[in-house]
Amino acid sequence: MPARTQIKQQLAATPLDLLIIGGGIVGAGIARDAAMRGLRTGLVEQYDFAFGTSSRSSRLLHGGLRYLAQGHIGLVREASREKHVLQKIAPHLTQPLAFVFPTYRGTLWPRWKLGIGVKIYDWLCGHGNLGKSSTLSIKQTLDILGRGQAALETSGLTGAVRYYDALTQDARLVLDTLRSASRHGALVCNYMRMNEASKIGETWHCRCSTSTDATAESGFDIQARCVVSAAGPWAGKLPRNTLGLRLTKGVHVVIERQRLPVPDAVVLAEGSRILFAIPWGERVILGTTDTDYKDTAEKALAEVQAEAQDIAYILAVVNKTFPQARLCEQDVRSTWAGLRPLIANPKNGAPSDISRSHEIIMSEPGWLEAAGGKLTTYRLMAEQSVDMIERYLLARTSACHTAAEPLLAKEELDVFSSIVPPAVTRAAVEHYCRNEWAVKLNDIMLRRGGWLHYVPDQQAVARQVAEWMAEILGWDERRLQDEIISCIGLGCITGLATATRP
Repeated sequence: MPARTQIKQQLAATPLDLLIIGGGIVGAGIARDAAMRGLRTGLVEQYDFAFGTSSRSSRLLHGGLRYLAQGHIGLVREASREKHVLQKIAPHLTQPLAFVFPTYRGTLWPRWKLGIGVKIYDWLCGHGNLGKSSTLSIKQTLDILGRGQAALETSGLTGAVRYYDALTQDARLVLDTLRSASRHGALVCNYMRMNEASKIGETWHCRCSTSTDATAESGFDIQARCVVSAAGPWAGKLPRNTLGLRLTKGVHVVIERQRLPVPDAVVLAEGSRILFAIPWGERVILGTTDTDYKDTAEKALAEVQAEAQDIAYILAVVNKTFPQARLCEQDVRSTWAGLRPLIANPKNGAPSDISRSHEIIMSEPGWLEAAGGKLTTYRLMAEQSVDMIERYLLARTSACHTAAEPLLAKEELDVFSSIVPPAVTRAAVEHYCRNEWAVKLNDIMLRRGGWLHYVPDQQAVARQVAEWMAEILGWDERRLQDEIISCIGLGCITGLATATRP
């Protein structure tokens, strides 16, 4: 993999066919597709890859049973089929997972209606779901969720439905997609900000600057025939963008598996909303919330926090469904909070009612905006974006191969990319630094290794990883201590983690 200085030189040396702004899952998918079609492709990300929404999701590949109930049939069909594609091209990051949805009298989710819904859900997958859905009696439901701390509330229980989606690791999906893009010739660089863009003739001139080296040049131009805005929640910061976004915040809580030993994922209904309890190795992920987020200041977008009331809400919903669990704040081992950049709905419905569909427009010649969407449909969104780019650049479209070619070739498969974090080793840290663009301690602790949200001894692991990175990347003692302070001192891993910060 080329060094960062070499990538920067290559980005500035020759005009590109397209420059992508944003290194989340959408930008990564577009970079991979474009590079595989032979387009000269560059991508810049102002923070780390997968820094924003793409490392702070529910980590599910799903069609969305709730979206089916809302009547978004097309979205469910797209997503349901795409999760099958991802199982083929990224099997190491697609774990089929059963979901049990308990049903109760007097709620908005009766068993008979859900029973019909999950059969439709299976049918929409085209070739069948990842597992066959079923309707469960009270006894069958309690056979799964009727013991100890994972015992359901039985008052009003009418049974359950059981259906299948898949568990993933969102940040790893981004990174492996970028590894594939890079292998096909895309030039990708994190910690590089696009400051302004102007069009001269048929070429965009994008003024960019790095943010990791105080001695680096103040800025340089990258030229491209087309610019793609895939900046997620930051899209509104790009003055040429026209798509209106509505940002909603989602919070997730991580607890030890022994505190809620669910064998399958469990759907928790709270009025019209649903939350999940998702088994993740030795941990369980609880969430998510869905509330409007109004603060669009740069710091607020970068440092989205799980507030005390968010955590209390999630724990209350879980305790209502599992009264023997008696979860409290002291059970929380980690949290993360992220923003969903949804296409604004002029009808201004509740946050959970806003469609998760995507929109792709060329708002002016050579300036393409790709916004909205779901983690599950990123590959399809990228295919549609590159089709539009090719029509603009070449007056034709070529075949897309991203649904057939695996993200990683056999020789690239390793133990360092998985849904459950790998063992904490120097070899893993060196791989992330040498092959996956890790620059800062949090790049590894949060996104590549995922250890921050998983290991019990977070502070000790952070210090050890920092010492290995210092040796590998040549940090001096001051840089080493600054990295440790930025990880530990911000409250990310001391006591109750209330934020995931840069």
